[in-house]
Amino acid sequence: MARVFNIATEADAAIDAAVTAVMDGACIVLPTDTVYGIGADAASAHAVQGLLDAKERGRDMPPPVLIAEVSMLRALCEEVTDDMLALADAFWPGALTIVVNAHEHLKMDLGDRGDTIAVRVPDHDFTRELLRATGPLAVSSANVSGQQAATTIEDAQRQLGSRVRVYLDGGPAGEGEPSTIVDLSSGTPAILRQGRIGRAELAAVLPALAEPEPEPAAGRGSEPAAEPEPDTERDQPDSVLEDEPQDAPDA
Repeated sequence: MARVFNIATEADAAIDAAVTAVMDGACIVLPTDTVYGIGADAASAHAVQGLLDAKERGRDMPPPVLIAEVSMLRALCEEVTDDMLALADAFWPGALTIVVNAHEHLKMDLGDRGDTIAVRVPDHDFTRELLRATGPLAVSSANVSGQQAATTIEDAQRQLGSRVRVYLDGGPAGEGEPSTIVDLSSGTPAILRQGRIGRAELAAVLPALAEPEPEPAAGRGSEPAAEPEPDTERDQPDSVLEDEPQDAPDA
């Protein structure tokens, strides 16, 4: 039977129970600065599959990884670039997920993630303390695929029930707005999902993320140049954990 812990009044017991669950390969629900997330041991293929099964989600939508410290990037990605460090310094902890090239020896079976991995440091003191105890967690929004992301522990319980062993209640979660996703896995940085952090804020740190210039008209009498299409989920690499368009964003 699932257990619920109030992190405000029983933080130590909550962390102990969550660590035990994660070590056993079970799923937990945890608060973040965006929405509630369902988490599992990122280093355990069995645990990650349990997370995907709990959400009724396929391996084509692998979850991102939450870490406690920027320094942990070095264990996950092939190269820690100046762009990564600039964004991390400006926005971590916070609502920014970055997609990076995974370390060639990284043993994390998160699904069909290709050669990349999505990473975030959440702006939530308790959750970072938990991550220091558990190590990196694969974390997705706490909802069944196609349903709204949970912003309260009761929402998460209604959707996930006994599929989760431990629920960590931190009150209403964040503002319910997802993290912004930036792809740093290729030569040119790109915004894959516009979330809480806006393009102008990002461009102040990485000018390459400034708004693209509109294409000039082809000529007099021709059709107007098309506006650039907005960033959509179909543009995202496999490593970015997104449900179907009607589903809620990830934590």
